Amino acid sequence: MKILVLGSNGQLGSCLQDQFAYTKYDVIYASRNELDLSKLHDIKKYISKINPDIIINASAYSDVDSAEKNTEEAYLINDIAVKNIANICSEKDIWMIHVSTDYVFDGISNRPYKVNDKTSPRSVYGQSKLNGEISIANSSCKFLIIRTAWLFSEYGKNFVKTMLRLSSTHREISVVGDQIGSPTYTQDFARAIIATLKYLSEETKSGIYHYTGNPECTWAEFAQHIFNEAKQQNKIIKSPKIKIIDSSEYPTPVKRPLYSVLDTSLFESSFNYKGHNWSDGIKEVINLWNGKDFDSFS
Repeated sequence: MKILVLGSNGQLGSCLQDQFAYTKYDVIYASRNELDLSKLHDIKKYISKINPDIIINASAYSDVDSAEKNTEEAYLINDIAVKNIANICSEKDIWMIHVSTDYVFDGISNRPYKVNDKTSPRSVYGQSKLNGEISIANSSCKFLIIRTAWLFSEYGKNFVKTMLRLSSTHREISVVGDQIGSPTYTQDFARAIIATLKYLSEETKSGIYHYTGNPECTWAEFAQHIFNEAKQQNKIIKSPKIKIIDSSEYPTPVKRPLYSVLDTSLFESSFNYKGHNWSDGIKEVINLWNGKDFDSFS
């Protein structure tokens, strides 16, 4: 079984490389240097050369705020390129595993979103990702779409690394306390994706799934846990004080969902893999941090 991972230098792609190293799968990694998805004419040629059995699309235009200005590029990467990949997968009988987002929902629910709940994105990013999902479903390829949320790891830009960086320079940090979600350690998510592979066959039905860590929390609670763990590991002497604020006090170009919790029960029952407690992921990330800067992070 040959697997092609697209977006291999991103946060998820890097974690997939880490986790596939523990397996015997034949994996080819393609970063933007190997395949720039904005160059649509190169996609089929590259995939045909590799001739994989499965494509894991870990690439995306994921800058939520800049997508509002760079609309054309966001749709190009998150929808048009995805549509091209899906059509190639359909033509060549390749399974496609595609990563999507909680931003396809409106964020005003009072219960975890199920996979078949009505989608209603409120941003260019969310709409472009939803369009990509629709393009995959319309392509007739074999697919798994896996939505996730609040990813963090030792790689790339994410909330945990931001909080650790600020802890060395701020005595007080303002953190939003009215947005609720489920943090997801990206290494766990990579393991979850790999766990689905043994279930893929001609009899497997395509579908949409949700995978996140657990339990749910606010950003402020998440931040407090980060500082507590950093102090526990003696990486910081004193935790910054967290000032809890409302979303209205922290304006961003795109309004963030107030509720981003996803119902993961279908993923758990289908692939016998349950979401991990994100606090364990925080321990892993902080363990890799040298307490001063981010030389130990990629």
